[in-house]
Amino acid sequence: MFIYGKTASNAIAVMSFLAEDKSRRTGSGEIAESRGISQALTAKLLTQLASAGLVSGQPGPGGGYTLAKSAKDISLMDIVELFEQTNPPSLCPFGHNWCGAGKNPCPLHDTILEMVASNRRFMHETRLSVFEKKQMSSAAMKRNLLTARERA
Repeated sequence: MFIYGKTASNAIAVMSFLAEDKSRRTGSGEIAESRGISQALTAKLLTQLASAGLVSGQPGPGGGYTLAKSAKDISLMDIVELFEQTNPPSLCPFGHNWCGAGKNPCPLHDTILEMVASNRRFMHETRLSVFEKKQMSSAAMKRNLLTARERA
């Protein structure tokens, strides 16, 4: 079962790039190159994301795009619902209007409902903050280096 379509996937790729380093503004060209998306599509996605209030852009030298909100306040669903129909069509193998139409549900009914519910939970609960690059303290870096040397 798919989680979301290609356009939403590209939008998440753009947003995940911006979430990696929220302190700097980035141009659409750099985002496009980094994520392997055409610059034209990246620019179009950024325009739509800006219209939705998820990114902010600043033109000119020193300009670029940043997240308009904290990464912890943006879910995957916030992005996906801009580009996809989030109420999936009937997935019943017996055809449209079978399950839930007063008939006996198909043998896969409960499993399909669980998968759809799990997918929705995943998209609502997963925040862009999972993409933030975590800054390690110098003490933590030294501990990691010492541990790596001990293993070698």
